[in-house]
Amino acid sequence: MKSVLIRLEHYQPGASVAEKGLVDYILSAPEAAADSDIHQLSRMSYCSPSTIVRLCRKLGFDGYRDMRKQLSCELAVRRRNTEQRARQLEPAGRLEDVIRQTTYGSIASLEESMQLIEPDTLAKCVELLAGCDTVLLFGLGASWLVAQDAYLKFLRIGKRSACCGDIHSQYLLARSAKSTDAAIIVSYSGCTEEMIRCARDLQAQGTPIIAVTRFRHSPLEQLAAYCLYVADMEELFRSGAMGSRIAQLNAVDILYTAYVNQDFARNVDRLERSQLTKPVPDRPPANV
Repeated sequence: MKSVLIRLEHYQPGASVAEKGLVDYILSAPEAAADSDIHQLSRMSYCSPSTIVRLCRKLGFDGYRDMRKQLSCELAVRRRNTEQRARQLEPAGRLEDVIRQTTYGSIASLEESMQLIEPDTLAKCVELLAGCDTVLLFGLGASWLVAQDAYLKFLRIGKRSACCGDIHSQYLLARSAKSTDAAIIVSYSGCTEEMIRCARDLQAQGTPIIAVTRFRHSPLEQLAAYCLYVADMEELFRSGAMGSRIAQLNAVDILYTAYVNQDFARNVDRLERSQLTKPVPDRPPANV
């Protein structure tokens, strides 16, 4: 799904005088815009229908009908995410309820996240990884576990990659990056101070960034070349990353699988050669 609101937020600073009223109106009243046809939107935003069509195409949509449809879907996703967050704050009574609530939360996070990853963006991420010298991976807390999982996956197929456990090593990794490398930063909030610092250092080195982050405008999203979004379904001040971690792991799995598929025969051969198939020798009996 193409995000209308995030694209408009990016486009807003460079909007022309004719476009500014339109962009400001959609961002301030997205529900009303989604319910309006092109002539109604033209009257409410004080701009011509031709300006609306041109803006839609600049943002990557086929026309106003396409943008309106995507905006309606985006708003529906955000409403469901808000409802899901509200349910997470409700206490579960019986253990059966805990099992069901936690499981359904993970399933909902995966289903919503599946709609947010655009195939075109995924293809560009794969192309970037295929052409880079080294994949650099960054994350903190539960997000670092996701980054480490990605590191192990790329290691299996012989793709040079680097992943450090402590933040000071990650700072050094970012500062020593090259423009021919590619970075993957995993951060659910997109606002973690340490990850923003790494992203800025990477940007200073000319290293392109793929962000695995929630579906919302954030400092990390602004610094990244590409974003693989996950559903914005958890409160930032939560007891532990659950649905978000599952969704991030799934996003990494999608990226990794797409990468493997772009050179399937070669990567499968590498996977087979990296299998630890030799049995571990039996330990000789201890002397009694």
